[in-house]
Amino acid sequence: MTSLPMPETQAPWPARDALRVTGVRPIVTAPEGVPLVVVRVDTSDPGLYGLGCATFTQRFHAVAAAVEHHVGPLLIGRHPADIEDITRMVHFSSYWRGGPVLNSALSGVDQALWDIAGKRAGMPVYELLGGRVRAAADTYLHAGAATVEETIEEAQAILASGYRHVRLQTGAPGLGHYGSPGSPGGYPGSPYPDGWDVQRYLRDTPKLFERARGELGEEPGLMHDVHSRLTPKQAIALARALEPYRLFFLEDPIAPEFYDRLPEVRAAAPMPIAAGEQLSSVADAARIVREGGVDLLRLHVSSVGGLTPARKLVALCELTGVGTAWHSPADVSPVGAAANVALDVTTPAFQIQEGHLYPEAVHEVFPGTIGPVNGYLYPNDAPGWGIDLDEALAAKYPPLEHLHERWSARVRRPDGGIEPP
Repeated sequence: MTSLPMPETQAPWPARDALRVTGVRPIVTAPEGVPLVVVRVDTSDPGLYGLGCATFTQRFHAVAAAVEHHVGPLLIGRHPADIEDITRMVHFSSYWRGGPVLNSALSGVDQALWDIAGKRAGMPVYELLGGRVRAAADTYLHAGAATVEETIEEAQAILASGYRHVRLQTGAPGLGHYGSPGSPGGYPGSPYPDGWDVQRYLRDTPKLFERARGELGEEPGLMHDVHSRLTPKQAIALARALEPYRLFFLEDPIAPEFYDRLPEVRAAAPMPIAAGEQLSSVADAARIVREGGVDLLRLHVSSVGGLTPARKLVALCELTGVGTAWHSPADVSPVGAAANVALDVTTPAFQIQEGHLYPEAVHEVFPGTIGPVNGYLYPNDAPGWGIDLDEALAAKYPPLEHLHERWSARVRRPDGGIEPP
């Protein structure tokens, strides 16, 4: 925990009162098995503290170290109300700025300062952002199983529970499938028998959606996540093959390295394109919006630095007619999910919110965790995020290392060439 004052970081103007940041520390816990990083910012007012999501689950040690040794000390002695100045200071302080590690650390302190602001005002954060333009955020869940039949059954159960949208993925031979299980040894005789075959994926995915639309009906919004594995030409071919099934969106069709081709893919695709999950730069996110690369901006809010930069991207989306669809699976903490919903209910740009059903252990560690009601997420009305953290209970769920990294290393083509995970 950082506790030593650093006068050189003080704002060049006098604060109107004696309230100060007195401590900043990362808390890492994994009640669902997924490492979550939350930052706690304490103040000189006893009992007044804030929580922010800093989760970059694949590099949680690095984020925690950045918070403890680099970012946290910059806040000590600052007035917690100076959110804009503090976030800019932290952003510029590393000189080589940005990236998912530093931005996640920044997000943790940024969201914690917003939590404090809401608590000081006695208001939920969404009211600080201007209040609601809708009552709740419509959400979708993910259906992904080893076979098409099992995937459809999962989707039917999701829709029967009150949801109106579902994302579909299904498995096939090999171990590299995203969002669904595969089977080992799928390509015997190949250099890498556990590989993932792009041509099979391009053949089988339209079959999944033909079956889904036939069995799920015309009403549900159906989505699919390519997970950045296709060339621009392959992405266009897939999008056109899926045209008869009227997808709500096609997600991340090409890798971030090729986002200069996103406008080309979007122009040729008959359905909306959602992209941006792997971006860790506000400037890069703004660029794909301005240049016509996306219909829905889909970011991991922590990876671009938290609520403060995200709300600026929201304003850009409003001005350009682009929608929002924030990333929010198990590797977003309940605090981060609450920040997503605060953004969702305060902007006309909102389109859809990824949902996740946190198990009971997460609700116990994070009292106030938002849960769906008939497929909608409603923001907490308590001051700040309305979410707390039981640190004693969190300590009972230590994170395991290298879970995602080990899987990522196995995502290869049958010839042995590595694929984006």
